[in-house]
Amino acid sequence: QVQLVESGGGLVQPGGSLRLACAASGSIISIYTMAWYRQAPGKQRELVAYIRSGGSTSYADSVKGRFTISRDNAKNTVFLQMNSLKPEDTGVYYCNARWVDWGQGIQVTVSS
Repeated sequence: QVQLVESGGGLVQPGGSLRLACAASGSIISIYTMAWYRQAPGKQRELVAYIRSGGSTSYADSVKGRFTISRDNAKNTVFLQMNSLKPEDTGVYYCNARWVDWGQGIQVTVSS
């Protein structure tokens, strides 16, 4: 099992930026696909972005061009750079490893 801990969330104004980090332990994540999900109040959890072991990435249409997922295998960490944030980006963001393991989630609130 992979243990995942998210950090970097918080309150930001519309148009601002945040960088989320997901630190993994219990396994080397370089061979895994890593993903970020989010869940807005009253809505289902949705896939935001993922990055394969080889580095290829995929994004939800709603965040394309604004969010960037990356990984630092030496630090066993995955990042989500979020720019041009909108109120609809508000929610709890979850890190996921190999489509199985979940972090505890971290709150992101975009509001003026």
